[in-house]
Amino acid sequence: MEILAFMDMVQVLEMIVFTSSIFCSAPTWPMCNPSKIKQHSVTPILRRPTLTRCQAKRCCDCYDMDKELVPYAKAWSWQKAIVDKRKAQIERDEDLADTLIILQHQPVYTLGTGSSEENLHFDINNAPFELYRTERGGEVTYHGPGQLVMYPIINLRYHKMDLHWYLRSLEEVIIRVLSSSFSLEASRIDGLTGVWVGGQKLAAIGIRVSQWVTYHGLALNVTTDLSPFQQIVPCGIRDRQVGSIKGLLREHSHSNGCGTENHHDIDDAQLIDITQRSLLEEFCEVFQVDLKCKPIPLLIS
Repeated sequence: MEILAFMDMVQVLEMIVFTSSIFCSAPTWPMCNPSKIKQHSVTPILRRPTLTRCQAKRCCDCYDMDKELVPYAKAWSWQKAIVDKRKAQIERDEDLADTLIILQHQPVYTLGTGSSEENLHFDINNAPFELYRTERGGEVTYHGPGQLVMYPIINLRYHKMDLHWYLRSLEEVIIRVLSSSFSLEASRIDGLTGVWVGGQKLAAIGIRVSQWVTYHGLALNVTTDLSPFQQIVPCGIRDRQVGSIKGLLREHSHSNGCGTENHHDIDDAQLIDITQRSLLEEFCEVFQVDLKCKPIPLLIS
């Protein structure tokens, strides 16, 4: 299912965080001038993790494929290759930037390390979509079109070497997006990892951390077809529903007689665009990084 405090800076054993067993209060972030995506500025940084937040911002290479439907296996392999490269750079004291990947996936089910097949309502030998067991924490989930997935590959030595903080920070990114862009009041639930609006879970989080380098990440349902979730017990939680931004805006429109912040007449592509821009901006603010757009590697495109 889904603790670690500060640890020595020496390379440590690989750590798995399970997304339903972390208990921690919400973190607070210092009041810094936020980094705006459109500026794409890069602040010079030191090689050693001696900077604190508000002193300087770390550069973050951004691979933006929010319009692409990327096969899960390709993105998974790509993440692991980046992580291996980053760990080699750390050994040479050459780790100068974090990485952020944002994309959509072709329909797929993924299982975390401790996932139970009891949470699958289908025969694994005859799955409706591709099925992968991964090294991330957490239970089974679904990825597909209309869902924005973010894979931060960041060196926590430059941020905060605390996995509770990291999980809560990913949640904070999503909570800010829902509030600032859609006026949706999202929240955390004690003992569970993810983000909810009312009784509906809009975002799932499952991560892996190796030698303080993160990968895997978060998935936010924007215009997602939610019917594939009926074939599983999402995140192993049986008593709560899965929701989407589009669905919630429609509910608000019907209940109030008008759309939330006039979003009732926005089409799916526009909703994806709004959410993508907001995710990148809020990620920069929460993690205090400056994005640098990078070309997409041929093995992915």
